[in-house]
Amino acid sequence: MKVMFPGVSVFLLLFSAGANVATDTNRDYTFLIKDSIPSVLLGNFIDDYDIHYNISDSLWMQYPDTKYHVLKWNVIDQYIIARNDTGNSGDGGLYTRIDYMPFENMKPYLWGYCFTVYNAKSDHEAEAVASADRRNPKKGCGGFPFSRMKKTEN
Repeated sequence: MKVMFPGVSVFLLLFSAGANVATDTNRDYTFLIKDSIPSVLLGNFIDDYDIHYNISDSLWMQYPDTKYHVLKWNVIDQYIIARNDTGNSGDGGLYTRIDYMPFENMKPYLWGYCFTVYNAKSDHEAEAVASADRRNPKKGCGGFPFSRMKKTEN
């Protein structure tokens, strides 16, 4: 597993996020200011379709039995590259790109994701796919909404 741009300074991230950062007090920029995997993405979740997940730095588990082995977290561009487990019922052994984004004013949903591609032949092919449209989270996932995620206890 590889985390992109570890150790990037907070100043550089704030600068690259735009000039409004210094005056925008309503947005949570901790999603951008991490040199490691954002903690909000790790743990147990349920999406707005009642599907349960457990996400760690190396495994995205979608219950009951679908696994994605995380190869790379790109925290700057907000995506994950993973290899589909060979035991998955569909697309086993292929590669997936999961784009994610934080949500504002949608509590208890803190973030959402999109399987931008789930059947690429290589990790490079998955990474080369154009990102999901985060400007339109209701239709930016290939015409569908991002799946909204909320934390669960188990």
